[in-house]
Amino acid sequence: MANTDKTINDFNNKRMGSFNWSGFRTLYEKEVRRYCKVFGQTVGAPVVTTLMFMMIFTLALGGSGRYIGDIPYSVFLAPGLIIMSVLQNSFSNTSSSIIGSKMQGNIVDILLAPLGAKEIALGYALGGITRGIMVGCFVMLAMTLMTDITFTHVWAIVYFGISGAMLLSLLGIMTGIWGQRFDQTSAINNFVIMPLSFLSGTFYSIERLSGAWYTVSQANPFFYLIDGFRYGFTGQAEADPMIGVVYILTLNIILWTSCYKMFKSGYKLRA
Repeated sequence: MANTDKTINDFNNKRMGSFNWSGFRTLYEKEVRRYCKVFGQTVGAPVVTTLMFMMIFTLALGGSGRYIGDIPYSVFLAPGLIIMSVLQNSFSNTSSSIIGSKMQGNIVDILLAPLGAKEIALGYALGGITRGIMVGCFVMLAMTLMTDITFTHVWAIVYFGISGAMLLSLLGIMTGIWGQRFDQTSAINNFVIMPLSFLSGTFYSIERLSGAWYTVSQANPFFYLIDGFRYGFTGQAEADPMIGVVYILTLNIILWTSCYKMFKSGYKLRA
């Protein structure tokens, strides 16, 4: 009887305690296994697509003989494409996972489990971060066959890579909770994520922009992610990397708080 009471108390402590590590780990593993089952589609396809962008801009458009400042164009372009693949796949993972669970009706299994809002939010977020970083690593390895990859400031590569993946994972969570159909998540990707990506200086220096477009780029979080990530490889940046550090950290705190509150309140999750 004493052992039974102890087991019940242990379960209640896991459920009502400050953090359910076992439940969090289970949710995280579920997310990772979900996309690893279709590895070719979730990881292989983005790598091939990114390499095609690299080939088009460095070969078909004559980029191999171009320079951005004193940096060869291929060296300038590679970090931007790597971090873009990280961002897009982090967003895609969390948004598609949650909207899929809502449409299939099994999101209730997560909500009824002994998991708090912070465990659910963190489990989904880390699942998206892991996929984004995984894709980014494979893209970077492939890029070494096409251009010179050097590591000048490792801290910048690590910080902007992980914080960027977290930013888009959290945005994907919010999109998945808000949306009711896959076309709504596609709309966010097409009308928000993609424009911000192409106006971020991935393919060019934003110094070439003028007027309102330059001002918009200065407020674009994607610009600071890509510029900071590129700084880690080339040692050159168009903006102060520390501004990017603070800006992205602030956005992540805001998005994390929003995701936590959405799960806590059951916004668009409970019938």
